[in-house]
Amino acid sequence: MTGVPTSETVSPGTGTLGKAIALVELVALADRPLRFTDILGRTGQPRGTLHRQLCHLVEEGLLEVNAEHCYVPGLRLLKLASRAWERSDLRRLAAPHLQALHDATGETIHLGMLKDTEIIYLDKVESRQAVRMASQIGRASPAYCTGVGKAALAALPRSRLEALLDLTELTPFTPYTIVDRSVLEAEIAEIRKAGHAFDREEHEAGIRCVAAAIFDRERTFVGGVSVTGPAYRVGEDALRDWAPLVRAAAGAVMEEIAARLGPKG
Repeated sequence: MTGVPTSETVSPGTGTLGKAIALVELVALADRPLRFTDILGRTGQPRGTLHRQLCHLVEEGLLEVNAEHCYVPGLRLLKLASRAWERSDLRRLAAPHLQALHDATGETIHLGMLKDTEIIYLDKVESRQAVRMASQIGRASPAYCTGVGKAALAALPRSRLEALLDLTELTPFTPYTIVDRSVLEAEIAEIRKAGHAFDREEHEAGIRCVAAAIFDRERTFVGGVSVTGPAYRVGEDALRDWAPLVRAAAGAVMEEIAARLGPKG
């Protein structure tokens, strides 16, 4: 049947995990929903073994059985694919909004994502001012003392936040770094209410920023955007004035994500 993967085009794998992945791939790449007999003929596995594997994949939400008793990709698989797309394409979608934020503020704009206990910078629009930031795309910074990092922490479910803080050593980078966990948790609670986070020279002396989180349609954190500048140019008034602009930029990226993925549900 044209377009349906065969045992030659989808490797059966050599172990239990490999065979399970091959089954998911077989169903996901098929141009129509597959019945059990279709899958049986393409894998060559014993009927009983194949039935157990398919049942397990259905239980895990990676596959589903539709009304016609055919196998189709499950909601969990679709969500994983959606999240992978969001992460890989986030930089492209955010780029025009980072530039607009840069045009409005004149300072350095960062796009970052959370990786374990750190923020990884995915993109940067350099300030047009003489003094610029030393940050680099791909560089990691601690989450607990950076603007994007604290915005990310505030976006996490409480259980994951507590687990992450358990793994974090609150090292003082500057005299302004928050090293008391209870104080940090109180600030994170305020960030949740405000919708933006500040870094007041907490990671680098003389550097301030304001940041906001970017969520997917499931309200899961996928990234953050910030405006950063030297303290002598960026006072408290500037941080407060830029906070709505940063939140608006994050919101615009979220709209791009929603539009790219189509109607929810």
